[in-house]
Amino acid sequence: MPQQKKTSTVWKSLAPIITGVVILLIPAPAGLKFTAWCYFALFCAVLVGVIVEPIPAAAVGVLGIGLATIFGLVDPRPGEAVKWALAGFSNTTVWLIFGAFMFALGYEKTGLGPRIALVLVKALGARTLGLGYAIALSDFVLSPVTPSNTARSAGIIYPIIQNIPPLYGSYPGETSRKVGGYIMWVALCATAITGSMFTTSLATNLLTVELSRKIANVDISWTQWFIGFLPVGALLLASLPYLAYKIYPPEIRTSSKVPQWAAQELAKLGKISLNEIGLALLVATALGLWIFGRNIADPTTVAFVAIGLMVATRIVKWEDVLGNKTAWNILLWFGTLVGMADGLARVGFVEWFAKLASSQLSGFPPVLTMAVLVALYYFIHYMFANLTAHAVGVMPVMLAVGVAIPGMPVRTFAMLLCFSLAIQGVITPYACGPAPVYYASGYIPRGQFWLLGLIFGCVFITALLVIGIPYLTFLND
Repeated sequence: MPQQKKTSTVWKSLAPIITGVVILLIPAPAGLKFTAWCYFALFCAVLVGVIVEPIPAAAVGVLGIGLATIFGLVDPRPGEAVKWALAGFSNTTVWLIFGAFMFALGYEKTGLGPRIALVLVKALGARTLGLGYAIALSDFVLSPVTPSNTARSAGIIYPIIQNIPPLYGSYPGETSRKVGGYIMWVALCATAITGSMFTTSLATNLLTVELSRKIANVDISWTQWFIGFLPVGALLLASLPYLAYKIYPPEIRTSSKVPQWAAQELAKLGKISLNEIGLALLVATALGLWIFGRNIADPTTVAFVAIGLMVATRIVKWEDVLGNKTAWNILLWFGTLVGMADGLARVGFVEWFAKLASSQLSGFPPVLTMAVLVALYYFIHYMFANLTAHAVGVMPVMLAVGVAIPGMPVRTFAMLLCFSLAIQGVITPYACGPAPVYYASGYIPRGQFWLLGLIFGCVFITALLVIGIPYLTFLND
């Protein structure tokens, strides 16, 4: 085992290097500068590094942007090169992601997140179908200010629902279909849907907003995102528990034990605390300003003020903020990835590829081309184990291709690409952060997991295209 682990580590370390070297050995295509080709090789190496993680993903990004700077691949002038390298850390979107993670910290420290989930389970858990709705609603309520589906689903929802199947006599293996498989699948699908509901329900959503602004000149506000995905998201979330109930039915349909267990867990939490009430008020205020107050304050400013008030009111301690490694890691990671993605455009690679691809797609109806590109972007995720790596690696190219096609409804196209990202999280056992957690629970066998991923993945993308294209076209006219 130690030898296998050592071999795996070596290959993980070599994979990004081999990727970069192989691309560099290929002559630069006609119409593209050699330095742009070198940057593309480095970008691909970084992307592979982010996927396989020989070192932490944030460190891969730092190393990549450092190499691009020192070799002058984006700008040969040292002063301008370092300005480019640091530009991602002055990006308001990156800091909004950081601020949203602090809201998630508040949920964790106060216990408000588990309380919300348990209240819904107590109210709806007497029937297995109702339990499915309780899980979906819990994720939905937490999602606007929890920008990590891993923190929300794997960190809050899963620790609660993993205690439920044994109440039914359902365990991994022969008895998993009693109820365990159903609730685990609903939980994974629910977080994929809610991840697409809000810009702040998944950190990568804010990254896609930034990519849309820079590459396609499309600015998507918090409200525009929510309204744009609402018909698709509401339909999917409302039908998900019932759809799973029919496609992957539980053997047990009712149980009085679940509400009783939830009541006992709520009793252990005690009465709602002042910190929980304070956090709820801050969350409601921040959401109100994100939705209605764009002309009053920038969303990032709202997040900063909320963090300050959380510390001032002792909802969280400053030591908690400083010690939140996940938030600081995301800040560093996304700050570098925003810069790397911007570099593709700066060196001219995106424009070159867009012209090449758009010439091959000319003659087809723009709406059909848009649907094909969005579907391609969606199913390419079978090749990725990371939503962020997928967005950074593929979305800039897809956007550039769309922008270059005459008659393409660019705003609608950009929004569809943004909305499609989180719902990709159901298609494989590695498609998103929570997926390995639910897969490893043992309640859904490997073959069934892949089949369910294909079925629900097709349902999700079909709903997005069939409902989203006409609705967004009407909305954006």
